[in-house]
Amino acid sequence: MKKVLIFSLNYYPRFIGGAEVAIKEITDRISPEEIEFHMVTLRFDTNLPKMERIGNVVVHRIGPTVASPSIADLKKFPLHLNKHLYQFVAAFSAMQLHRKYQFDGVWAMMAHSCAIPAGIFKFFNPKVKYLLTLQEGDPPEHIERLAKPVWPLFKQGFTKADALQPISTFLLNWGRRMGFSGDAEIIPNAVDMTRFTKEYSEQEILEMKKTLGKREGDVFMVTTSRLVHKNAIDDVIHSLALLPENVSFLIYGIGPDEAMLKELAQNLGVSERARFMGQIGHTEMPLMLKACDIFIRPSRSEGMGNSFVEAMAARLPVIATQEGGIADFLFDEKRNPDKQATGWAVSANSPEEIADAVRSIIEHPEKVQEVLDTALAMVTDRYDWEKVAASMRTLFSRMLAG
Repeated sequence: MKKVLIFSLNYYPRFIGGAEVAIKEITDRISPEEIEFHMVTLRFDTNLPKMERIGNVVVHRIGPTVASPSIADLKKFPLHLNKHLYQFVAAFSAMQLHRKYQFDGVWAMMAHSCAIPAGIFKFFNPKVKYLLTLQEGDPPEHIERLAKPVWPLFKQGFTKADALQPISTFLLNWGRRMGFSGDAEIIPNAVDMTRFTKEYSEQEILEMKKTLGKREGDVFMVTTSRLVHKNAIDDVIHSLALLPENVSFLIYGIGPDEAMLKELAQNLGVSERARFMGQIGHTEMPLMLKACDIFIRPSRSEGMGNSFVEAMAARLPVIATQEGGIADFLFDEKRNPDKQATGWAVSANSPEEIADAVRSIIEHPEKVQEVLDTALAMVTDRYDWEKVAASMRTLFSRMLAG
């Protein structure tokens, strides 16, 4: 049995994002008889134990805590120190744990904040294999600017890695630019196909439509995303002013731009049609998607974007840019004539193109069905967790045997 230590800023049960989901989906599918996983992660919450087993991961929590923190508390003292402290405290904790457990490998989940402790650990333990996963959604230029004060250590997080697992071609190219020259394999995130392809009765969908306030003839665009600049919620709100009154936009998610976006909707006279719905759990999401008509997120930057793939699995037409990793799976009839269309591509910062895409979807239902069929077939073939976990198991075996 091999032992692998994971570096991750966060883990279950609180403040879960795509990276944490990926770790759990993968580690749950790898037998503890093959690999015993440990993790160094932030604690945040005084109520969480410093050490516990979650699935196939022994979680070791570090860092400042408060009782039952909210997301807003993460940006306040003392929790706002966590991300900075983690890069060095995690390396020290990992070396202490290594003396006890003798790890065969370490796995850094995302370069930002986790590559530094992994690179430091690798520097002092060169025989231990090191895998770097690139899951970043922010533009690489933004991440690099933040890393400037510790640039040599950040760069080392790439150059010391024995293997690289980016979730998109875009992130693979970034890893190469940062100096990684070893074994690299694109293995994307995946979708819980059972959950998102589930068939609901007409009555269940009608009840959800009633809950959402959807009337006959209404068209609901929907997004699930953090309310931040890169996700371009403002462009969709601008597009509402160019679309008929029966088109509304349901916004699931929270974030620092919420007040600004609400003010924008008010100023454009579309506040009744731009509806801020708060957060939604993964359990409720598939039925909600079935009650809507179009998934949209015209991202200005994206490492991959699981939400798009989830919407495709739920058979919802997708409008997106082809920025970053989105270009790996969203193909447009006009922009990608050599591929079968899986969605509708728009340029970044273009409410006019968004409005045109919405009108095209509304006016061509037969074309929509054709695109939905293609998108579902692609997702089923490439973005299933069983297949992704099998690829990761092979990658670990290859790295740890080297």
